[in-house]
Amino acid sequence: MRSWRSVSVRAIPATLRGYRASWLGAAALAGLPLVAVALPGQIATARLADLPAVAGLYAFVAGSLAYALLGTNRHLSVGADSTIAPVLATGVAAVAVAGSAGYSLAMAVTALMVGAALIAVGAFRLGWIADFLSTPVITGILAGIAVEIAVRQIPAILGVPGGATTTIGELRRVAGQVSHANGWSVGIAVVVLALIAAGQRIDHRLPGPLAGLILSIAAVHLLGLASRHGVAVLGAVPGGLPHVRLPYVSWSQLRRLPGLVLTVTFVCIAQTAATARASGSTARASGSAASSAAAPTDFNRDLIGVGAGSVVAGLIGAFAVDASPPTTAIATASGSRSQLANITAAVLVLLVALVATAPLADLPEAMLAATLVFIATKLFRVGELRKILRFDRVEFALAAIALLVVALVGIEQGVAVAIVLSLADRTHRTARPQDAVLGHEPGTDHWIPADIGRPTEQVPGILVYLMYAPLWYGNADYFRLRLRHLVETASSPVRAVIIDADGISDIDFTGLQALRDLTADLRQRGVSIEIARASHLVHHDLKHGALLTQFGADHLFASVQDAVNAVGRRPG
Repeated sequence: MRSWRSVSVRAIPATLRGYRASWLGAAALAGLPLVAVALPGQIATARLADLPAVAGLYAFVAGSLAYALLGTNRHLSVGADSTIAPVLATGVAAVAVAGSAGYSLAMAVTALMVGAALIAVGAFRLGWIADFLSTPVITGILAGIAVEIAVRQIPAILGVPGGATTTIGELRRVAGQVSHANGWSVGIAVVVLALIAAGQRIDHRLPGPLAGLILSIAAVHLLGLASRHGVAVLGAVPGGLPHVRLPYVSWSQLRRLPGLVLTVTFVCIAQTAATARASGSTARASGSAASSAAAPTDFNRDLIGVGAGSVVAGLIGAFAVDASPPTTAIATASGSRSQLANITAAVLVLLVALVATAPLADLPEAMLAATLVFIATKLFRVGELRKILRFDRVEFALAAIALLVVALVGIEQGVAVAIVLSLADRTHRTARPQDAVLGHEPGTDHWIPADIGRPTEQVPGILVYLMYAPLWYGNADYFRLRLRHLVETASSPVRAVIIDADGISDIDFTGLQALRDLTADLRQRGVSIEIARASHLVHHDLKHGALLTQFGADHLFASVQDAVNAVGRRPG
């Protein structure tokens, strides 16, 4: 009996375990704000990916249902995402002509490949690779994507032709056509933006985007804006159930997709991690019942859920999906206790795709462009950039470079540059690490840096050195030369160097060799080396590098003060 019960519990998706029937009504209501934002947002994102509007609705349904079955986060919302949509559009356009059948097939194949990559990352528990992009760099990438999204919506807002391949090219094209702007299109965009902004200011759960969608469709239909005033509209949107099939492309096209797949996969991992962390902190801060009902999450399982959503989306002719920060924030704030709110929203969106696509034919493209511009403003986090600037100008420079490369060159190139710059910055910091000469704090046995505002004193003949980094091949020579320089320039002759190893996490082979050479060099000058506060890992490295024998056990100490006392007791 117990085994059957445990099997039945494991069969229930993690996002629905412990659910109570009394929560059903609240979950259904929580799904309504999601639909209000997701319906116009998913259509707009599909257009951002140069795909039919219904593809965005299918992607939302596929992502929401697959994640609810396989994921672990009770609030995370998955669907077509404006962050990766322009990446997909740019990458697939290099393989097939946008708008063609081959383009849709290549987009579906890309979704399968991205989904398979995310599932593999989750299955092999490689989610830690999300940490290779720092928060400042992610902020810069998102801001660059926001700039590109906003610029590419300007032609639709003005009601003029667009289609330039670069951000600068689009701006130049628009500048030459401003005089031909359609006032009705501009007016629709301004009203929609005002509605969305007002709804967000009052309560972000208010259906501002849905209100804009309904009102703009009504205005086009009642005033004849498309036929009489040349307002561009979405056109006929075929509905019905999607066709399930395995898409295929030629080998020459397939071999050009891996770079795009890797970029999108990496962005999905980073954004899913950031969105999941944000949803958890928001739920805890709210102190709501949703937070108290929250269960532990597994990020690698979450990646499998997002990947499965992309696989399903590819099989039904849609495109890759990702965790969505805006809809996740709404799901979290709504007080939802499980993924049932997202499931409810997916079912309602599916109903629209099945039986209610006819009114979407009069949906003005300016409305969709305004929705995307608003989404772009959420991606461009001015407050976060200010915080980064106040904290560290170097990290702000990394964010700014990522922003400019993404906006002006391309998202794939921006992500690649961001990764390289992040690793280069971190490597430089550990290759030329911060360090300090420590002084004795009078009246205590503490040895502290001399520049922290507390009085210190030096013990004649003793140099105490602390380095805040592992001792590795990148800084081994710097470490050796730095200590030799400190000995040579000391105000009084040094007879013992005490290395406070508390800041050294480990030592590699090159670092051991540098320490061995330094020991031999200083001993020729009559200077001994003592090691204090070495961790068990550093002790292990010293032992296996045969340095313990060279030092001698009487040169390793539990504290700096013990080392100072021992040196003081030695003859001479």
